[in-house]
Amino acid sequence: MTEAASPTEPLAEDAATDAAAELRPLSLHVEIRRVAVLVNGLSGSVGPRAAAEVERILADYPLEGQVIALEDGDFDGQISDALDARPDVLFVLAGDGTARSVASRAGPQGPLIAPLPGGTMNMLPKALYGTADWKAALRKALEEGAPQHVAGGEVQGQAFYCAAILGTPALWAPAREAIRTGKLSKAWSHARRALKRAFTGRLRYQLDGGRLGKTEALVLISPMISRALDEPIGLEAAAMDPHDTGQAFRLAATALFSDWRSDASVTTRPARRIEVRSRSRIPAVIDGEPVQLPPEAVVRFLPKAFRALAPLPPAAEDSV
Repeated sequence: MTEAASPTEPLAEDAATDAAAELRPLSLHVEIRRVAVLVNGLSGSVGPRAAAEVERILADYPLEGQVIALEDGDFDGQISDALDARPDVLFVLAGDGTARSVASRAGPQGPLIAPLPGGTMNMLPKALYGTADWKAALRKALEEGAPQHVAGGEVQGQAFYCAAILGTPALWAPAREAIRTGKLSKAWSHARRALKRAFTGRLRYQLDGGRLGKTEALVLISPMISRALDEPIGLEAAAMDPHDTGQAFRLAATALFSDWRSDASVTTRPARRIEVRSRSRIPAVIDGEPVQLPPEAVVRFLPKAFRALAPLPPAAEDSV
């Protein structure tokens, strides 16, 4: 006597088929089977529930996902383990500094990196995905992403992928950040310091060993976000040299209503090696983070800094 099939078996198969049909499609530009997501719940706009939210989003796709909650004191070890596991894509939902560190350590030979907007400035995620919403960026990378090399620069061992601002205008960054967090007394202190040093510490710079120039601020912009560079032939080096407050306001107005490159106080050209000198330490902002550089610094162009998973073309300058 032939044993009848269990009436529950077809139902189970049908349920599995329906569940697979409901999954959202992955990008056709790259094969994605296994992803890892580094999550720092204490960073910027991330929040303590982010890891669980990431797991819910990954469940919508036909892939194997691992969510790694970064623990204070063991960041380096967890990042190294994630890179060594070589997932198809390594997502980073953390601060700007952590995202830059992971991208730098991955390099051009490492796994695809997808830095999600989880920090304060989020310059790199905005340049790649055009949004400050990490959930939207995560879905955009999974559904529309394509592998692409990201060019950038390196100064004193610190990589940047959007822009570096060198010179006294960088002193305004701490004041802006203090205002954003509601620390008005601290903001006023930083603003007074910036005003006191304005137009007093001009930089000396050389582009690719050329003639020595002087400027109030040197802005180095990666090819990914530069409107002036169609190919990754170098960093766009923009020397901004207003000689007084009036010219500075004119430059600011130009930047608001048109392309700042057209201002008479701006000169710009591509460069692969930039040498900068000053009488004292050089204030700088690297991808949104304030730093202090030594009186002499060298910036190198990185034509293939790391590989990102992002839609083509990236959101670029207008989003940063």
